[in-house]
Amino acid sequence: MVRILYEDDQLLLAEKPVGVLSEPSPGGADLLTLLSAQTGAALFPVHRLDKGTGGVMLLAKSSACAAALSERIRQGDVTKEYLAVVRGTPDPPAGEMTDLLFRDAAANKTYVVRRMRRGVREAKLAYEVRQTAGPLALVRVRLMTGRTHQVRVQFASRRLPLVGDARYGGRDGRCAAPALWSSRVVFTHPFTGAPVAGVSTPPRQYPWDLFEEMPGDE
Repeated sequence: MVRILYEDDQLLLAEKPVGVLSEPSPGGADLLTLLSAQTGAALFPVHRLDKGTGGVMLLAKSSACAAALSERIRQGDVTKEYLAVVRGTPDPPAGEMTDLLFRDAAANKTYVVRRMRRGVREAKLAYEVRQTAGPLALVRVRLMTGRTHQVRVQFASRRLPLVGDARYGGRDGRCAAPALWSSRVVFTHPFTGAPVAGVSTPPRQYPWDLFEEMPGDE
């Protein structure tokens, strides 16, 4: 059973489990199929999360709502926050990261590059270190752009790989997926104008259990 954080007749916010695809897949083991069976509603993706990333995900119940929400995301009117556990501690402990990213679709990998060219897009995020535990740091991240693997690549390029992220230098035998969690999505409802928020905290297992409390539990 997928946990639903908010639902009305136009949209819903759900907590995507780690290991579940966020887009339709041939086998049907994806979030859209699971939630459609659970709620009886046809659902439309508005954004995506990597298979290894869990947490809040926004879905629409009509193509019109999906278009309206996608436009709000494009305009930066949807707040998307993540929690990440990185190896090392960012210095300074709070700030912004801006990079040029190139996506190699064939290799399913994203790279930081130095100059703008075809296929390169700017990526920007804000971060804040919330706690440290030995060589690891719990970081809150707010996305200003939505690029594939953005959080993973921007931190890894600064020698701060996410724990468990083998693709970008954070391999850890105790963690099978990157320690990245969609913790908060906030927006104004496109039809009612009411504020809507979905909040989720990571499971209390490694490496999240190294920290005393998660932001959002406060």
